[in-house]
Amino acid sequence: MKNKLHNMSTTQLILSGYCLIILAGALLLMLPFATKGEGGAHFLDALFTATSATCVTGLVVHDTYTYWSLFGQIVILLLIQLGGLGFMTITISLISLTKKRIGLKQRMALSDSVAAPHVGGIVRMTKFIVSGSLLTELFGTVMLSIRFVPKLGLAKGIYFGLFHSVSAFCNAGIDLMGNFSEYSSFTTADVDIIINLTIIFLIVFGGLGFFVWSDIREHKFNFKSYRLHTKIVLTTTALLIILGTVAIMSIEYGSEAMEGKNFFEKLLISLFQSVTCRTAGFNTVDLTALHESTQFIMIMLMMIGGSPGSTAGGLKTTTFAVLLLSILGVFKKRKSLECYKRRIEEEALHNACCVLMLYLILACLGAIMVSVLDSVSFISALFETVSALGTVGLSLGITPALGAVSHVILIMLMIVGRIGGISVLLAFSGSQGNNVSTLPAEKIAIG
Repeated sequence: MKNKLHNMSTTQLILSGYCLIILAGALLLMLPFATKGEGGAHFLDALFTATSATCVTGLVVHDTYTYWSLFGQIVILLLIQLGGLGFMTITISLISLTKKRIGLKQRMALSDSVAAPHVGGIVRMTKFIVSGSLLTELFGTVMLSIRFVPKLGLAKGIYFGLFHSVSAFCNAGIDLMGNFSEYSSFTTADVDIIINLTIIFLIVFGGLGFFVWSDIREHKFNFKSYRLHTKIVLTTTALLIILGTVAIMSIEYGSEAMEGKNFFEKLLISLFQSVTCRTAGFNTVDLTALHESTQFIMIMLMMIGGSPGSTAGGLKTTTFAVLLLSILGVFKKRKSLECYKRRIEEEALHNACCVLMLYLILACLGAIMVSVLDSVSFISALFETVSALGTVGLSLGITPALGAVSHVILIMLMIVGRIGGISVLLAFSGSQGNNVSTLPAEKIAIG
């Protein structure tokens, strides 16, 4: 076993670690006292829930509050925290507390898991990630408790504040709002300023990426001093949030979903939906009441997701930015990608195209299979598969009613979405291949 672990690549190690955590979580959720009813959960239900929590997705087959006991909810909360920070981050943190030496392979695995640009200083970066995450979650807990404590009492109110703070920061989208109405998410708090703005902050901050945090801490608010990666992440994130909010509000302004709301309430609801599509999974409006055009816009936002090295999933903001820059480069007849007076390596475009095609194939193929197997509309099936692949967790309400095969499809998509498309491909790759081709070149027509 020790030799096998030693021979594993970093991507194989990360994939194996997540699979072990999911399996352990599923076994814990199968215990009789993990559910409020008698008999405990079936293996597939427990596996689906453990995968959703560990991959910080948020899709559920049972309402979290009404189905799972306090023990089950705590297991889910721990899986969310592990999945959000990354098991390698937690492992390295625990090892550092024992004062044991951390090997190069562990440092490389951690570097891959948080998308750090280099291995040097990665242990210090880990401490910063853990401490920064815990402080942010503590802030979220305090803010959300302001609303929950008056409604639920001190202990339960703080517990609800903690659970939703961790879930929002880790972009998980699993909630306990079934206490007010089953499968309701935050529709009962759709215009609550404190809850909405706190969760929006946690989602965005958690989805920026740990490397971006470090850059901002180092250079404060001096945008010009940021690395190109940070500039692209911040610019693309702001652009997607604004465009998403405007698009949703424009389509749904006079719809049934926004009925009875004033302008600012509609703006808040649109902003929340735009942000939560960045792989968070909460919603403050009935998604089935939205126009199909809005649902498709949300599918595109879910596909893009958050940023590399963050608690979010999806194609990532940098992938989307590189693809847009490539279009701009062709339009301006440039031979290289340029942004903020820097040239982007050609390999980035190759990887971006690979990730885009992989995600499109997996999402569409999964949607076709789910649509055929369970006789649901293609747009509904696509919404669920993109939600799973992007580790979002938003749902049109069909997931609990899907069959076992469809649940297995969603489980596999959630795992691929959390680990990353390229990482999964590398995990099953037998060799690195040749970097330089010696074959003769020949032109083909494009477009």
